[in-house]
Amino acid sequence: QVQLVESGGGLVQAGGSLRLACAASGSIFSINYMAWYRQTPGKQRELVAIITSGGSTNYADSVKGRFTISSDNAKNTVYLQLNSLKPEDTAVYYCNVQAYRTYWGQGTQVTVSS
Repeated sequence: QVQLVESGGGLVQAGGSLRLACAASGSIFSINYMAWYRQTPGKQRELVAIITSGGSTNYADSVKGRFTISSDNAKNTVYLQLNSLKPEDTAVYYCNVQAYRTYWGQGTQVTVSS
């Protein structure tokens, strides 16, 4: 069964950068889009960024101009570049792939200290 494996989370100071990666352990066909979500305790998971199979992107207002989503379709991998990080960006980040079914990664912790 195909799994999504995330990497790149960690602890960083405010203003710093991180790059998250999410790779599928096998081939995923008919991908509609890939996305990153984040969640903090007691809150609903929120959409951070999305990239369609055609390369169109969209971002949450809170991260526009700071985060960049990209993908390598041949490798079934999606990336999230996080720049100018703020303490409020602290969360568990999850990757999501929507194909003929929905896939979720296990989550990676991003902690931004002030």
